[in-house]
Amino acid sequence: KNIEKLAQTGKPIIFFMHDMWTMTGGCHYSLSCENYISDCSSCHMFPADKKNKLPNKLHNLKQKLFNKYPNLSFVSPSSWLDQLAKKSSLLKNKPTYHIPNIIGEHPFKPLDKEMARKMFNLDENETIIVFGAASPKSPYKGWKYLKEALDILKTKPNNDNYSVAIFGSDYDSEIANAIPFKTYFLGRLKDEYSTALVYNAADVFVAPSMAESFGMVILEAQRCGTPVVAFKTGGIPDLIDHTKNGYLAEYKNSKDLAKGISYCLDKHVKGYALSCFDPTTIVKQHTELHSKMQQ
Repeated sequence: KNIEKLAQTGKPIIFFMHDMWTMTGGCHYSLSCENYISDCSSCHMFPADKKNKLPNKLHNLKQKLFNKYPNLSFVSPSSWLDQLAKKSSLLKNKPTYHIPNIIGEHPFKPLDKEMARKMFNLDENETIIVFGAASPKSPYKGWKYLKEALDILKTKPNNDNYSVAIFGSDYDSEIANAIPFKTYFLGRLKDEYSTALVYNAADVFVAPSMAESFGMVILEAQRCGTPVVAFKTGGIPDLIDHTKNGYLAEYKNSKDLAKGISYCLDKHVKGYALSCFDPTTIVKQHTELHSKMQQ
C-alpha cells in the first residue's frame, strides 16, 4: 500500500531490494526453485492444499501493482540479484539497476589485533577462526559445512593453536561439543564497534551461507583487514577476489571450505574491500541514477 501511495504521485520511485522477496510469491531466497520466473505456483514451501494459493496470490498482487505504474524502478545490491530480477516474471519488463550496498570506513577499519583480542579475552598467540550468526544452526548459515570443514582441518598438521570464536549467539553446548578446537562464544554484539573489534581479532572470517543477496558482514570484515572464506553463491563473488582478499569455495563443498581456511592462514592473506565498494563511487552511482530518473 505504501508503494502504491507513492507511485500514485507519478514521480519516479526507486525500490531498493535486499533479497528476492520483491520478485517472488513470498520467499526471500528461492535457492534451487525457479518458480519466480513464471508465477510462483506449486510452491514446495506450502502444504498441498495451499501450493497454488498463497504464493501465487501474492505474486499476482505484486504483478498487478508493478504493471499498473510505469514509474517504478528497482535497484539490486549485487550483480547476482540484478540478473535474477531481469529474468523474473515480475520485474523483467521493469527498469532494474545494480548498485552495491555501502559502508563507510568507520568503525570498520584495521585496528591493533592484540588490543582487539584483549577486549574479548582471546589468546593473542592462537590462530582464531571467526564465524558469526544469530542462529548458527539455521540451514541458511551453513553450519553443517563449517563443522565438516573444521573436522577436516583437525586432521591436518600444525593446528595445535587453532581456535574458533563465534559471535551473534549465546553459548550452545551442541555446537561447542561438535567443534574439534577450543571455542569461544562471544555472545550477541550490540553495536558496530564491538563487531569491528571481533573482525580485527580474527585471523580469518568464515561465512558459509547458503544464500546471500550481498554479504554485508563479508565487506565489514574485509574493511578490517581480515580475509574471508565463503561459498561461491549469490552476491558473494562480487566481494571476494579469489585467493587475493579471501577464498571462494565451491558451493556446499566442505573440503574446499577447509582448503580455503588453510589457504588464507598459511598464505597470510590480507582482507580488503574491492575498489567498486568505495563509498564515493557508490554515492556517485546513486546520484547519477537519481538524475536519470528526473529527466
